Amino acid sequence: MKTLLFTGASGFLGSNILPLLRSNYDVDTLALDETATYNINLVTDEIHLGHGYDIVLHAAGKAHVVPRTDAEIKLFYDINFEGTKKVCAALEKAGTPKSFIFISTVAVYGCDFGEMITEEHHLDGQTPYAKSKIMAEEFLADWCKRNNVILTILRPSLLAGKNAPGNLGAMVNGIKTGRYLSIAGGKARKSVLMVDDIANLIPLVADKGGIYNVCDSNNPTFRDLEIVISSQLNKKIPFSVPLWIAKCLACIGNLLGAKAPINSLKLRKITESLTFSNEKAVRELGWNPMDVVENYKIN
Repeated sequence: MKTLLFTGASGFLGSNILPLLRSNYDVDTLALDETATYNINLVTDEIHLGHGYDIVLHAAGKAHVVPRTDAEIKLFYDINFEGTKKVCAALEKAGTPKSFIFISTVAVYGCDFGEMITEEHHLDGQTPYAKSKIMAEEFLADWCKRNNVILTILRPSLLAGKNAPGNLGAMVNGIKTGRYLSIAGGKARKSVLMVDDIANLIPLVADKGGIYNVCDSNNPTFRDLEIVISSQLNKKIPFSVPLWIAKCLACIGNLLGAKAPINSLKLRKITESLTFSNEKAVRELGWNPMDVVENYKIN
């Protein structure tokens, strides 16, 4: 059985896929968690690995937070970029792996709107999250080439799974508490990936490498997700606010500033589609993505 080092194993991704990985690999974990093989803080701790690994799945990182101070901005770079460099330095001492799989993000493209965006799109991301991931991708491309390591960069879209964080988690919480309103029928489409598919992709990419957008093939609408979540919570499907009313509220929000619950930019993100193409991964890897609407369970 091949050995695999899984960094970030205590986060949302890890909690969902670790059991799946352990059925196929001899897994050691690196995380800020007392139960991890290596209980490591990527910012403050040195990394000393007991031995080398066949595969490294590097998912440790900072996300799902809007930084409000310079210190919070710096933390994105300290974890996502400098932390990646520290992991690689430790691997050089313990023995470089055959394969390195990096969990990046579609945020590197810097797109708020668009349809079927491919891996050829320029990396225009300007947020600390996106920039730090771009820097990590560039570092790993050079490091893996110098060390003869097969590099895979996976760029997931919004992840769906048990206790999902971020925007999907906010939707679940909003519907649960009755504080969620659909806008204009929820017709906009968003690319989403079942978190389990990260584990399913590992054997497909480990010996091949490459850069891949990963999301399901159907790009569900907001309404699709609202119906799935409402059904599981035994709640009524959220009321849909007509677009003209939402635009009026957005105009008021523009005057109130960034803290307003809705403004024109937020409204565009809700009512315009943002989808990514998984065609390369499906074609080159023979991957059959899980359908999010059919498989998503909120807990």
